[in-house]
Amino acid sequence: MRHFDFELRDLKFGILAMAGQVEEMITLTEQALLERSVPKAERVSELDRGVDLAELKLDQVCIDLLALRAPFASDLRLIASTLKIIPELERIADHCCNIARRAVILNIQPPVPLGDALTRLGAATHSMVRRAVDAFLNGDSALAREVILADHPVDALYTQLFADLLEGMLADPLCIERSTHLIIVIKNWERIADQATNIAEEVLYILEGVNVKHRQIQPSGHQPD
Repeated sequence: MRHFDFELRDLKFGILAMAGQVEEMITLTEQALLERSVPKAERVSELDRGVDLAELKLDQVCIDLLALRAPFASDLRLIASTLKIIPELERIADHCCNIARRAVILNIQPPVPLGDALTRLGAATHSMVRRAVDAFLNGDSALAREVILADHPVDALYTQLFADLLEGMLADPLCIERSTHLIIVIKNWERIADQATNIAEEVLYILEGVNVKHRQIQPSGHQPD
């Protein structure tokens, strides 16, 4: 095996470690909301620094590989796309922090009745992140496509929750403050799903050399199947 192959393997291990930290933050964020746990919400923010440090380290690894190894073809796509995946993971961590800060406020106030919809939104989003990372690590284009398709039901659930929260605020002005915090929460969950979709799109680019972003503006005859 070439020395370069070992370096690429180490890069993937680094992504795996960073993704593991991000997943821990997502799990704690879900638990902070479900269990109304202020300590777990505060723990999310504490873990964010480790993700930020991982981003800086992995960015430098990718830049060094590009500068010192001058990769071609699939290796170049891998490193270029990894440079895009790293900040997506970091943004997911930031969204978790945003949710956690709202959870600290919400968890000391009476709950807003939403059934299990908020929990389902978090779980569906978490699943997208996990599968997107798995698709990257395992080179699984079919799984990447599943993640992209999964964004649509997440968007639908977000839209329904948004409408329910607005309806609740109109019916009871006393819940306006709590519902406003929850709107910010669900928007951050929806953004995490978008980040997972972005990762899945980069996986398809790495594996197949096709760009599935912004399909509606791609030149005629150059749209991927």
